[in-house]
Amino acid sequence: MSHSGAHEADPRALISQPAYRLAALDPDFLLGDSMRGVRFLLEYEKADQTLRSWGIRSTIVVFGSARIREEDPGEKGRWYSEARAFGRIASERGGALDGPTGSGPRDNVIATGGGPGLMEAANRGAADAGAPTIGFNISLPHEQFPNPWITPGLAFRFHYFAMRKMHLAMRANALVAFPGGFGTLDELFEILTLVQTGKGPGVPIVLFDEAYWRSLVNFEVLVERGMIDADDLKLLRFASSAEETWTSVSAGVLAAEGGIRR
Repeated sequence: MSHSGAHEADPRALISQPAYRLAALDPDFLLGDSMRGVRFLLEYEKADQTLRSWGIRSTIVVFGSARIREEDPGEKGRWYSEARAFGRIASERGGALDGPTGSGPRDNVIATGGGPGLMEAANRGAADAGAPTIGFNISLPHEQFPNPWITPGLAFRFHYFAMRKMHLAMRANALVAFPGGFGTLDELFEILTLVQTGKGPGVPIVLFDEAYWRSLVNFEVLVERGMIDADDLKLLRFASSAEETWTSVSAGVLAAEGGIRR
């Protein structure tokens, strides 16, 4: 296409061109490669401003399989009920019921990946307590639909895994990992790495159902092969009930309050 030469254009033709669109309203421009950094910033700011408006200072991140259902028999059904119980206990005792209309900022608000299964159970337990609860959803080829127990106004959706993980980590006073698959492992090792390297604070990391986790990952091999220090294993705690999980995280969680982590 030539960009030179005198001509007289129809104004209606001019305003129909992409160049005439306001930059902030031009989806082709905003969704192009050159604006990826801007989209990162937008995903950060939108969630950050919303969480601040709710007075949410810190969270407890709960991850676990999206494939577990409340009606599942045996241990799977028990995992669901214990995740739900933990969400309620942590919300009642951790400060999530405080806030702009209460005695101060909201601390230790239950935050999950927003999906079904054990994430749903934790959000549901927080809802049982009447506390706000967060879902950090992610856009996937097979769309993940937010579970119905997330507080309206706190169901977020991200395109970038990296920004979603940042929001999961930056306010976390603790991580509780119920049995899960790749997504749960991803979040677990993300937080473990941040704590081990000193890039994040030394928050409690609790694995629910020790038998499951030890059958899945032989953490001691990492020490035996010189890949981590023996002291690094002290970053992990195990629990077998909702009450035990709260006991495992509460001392570190309550001592850690005092500001949003960066």
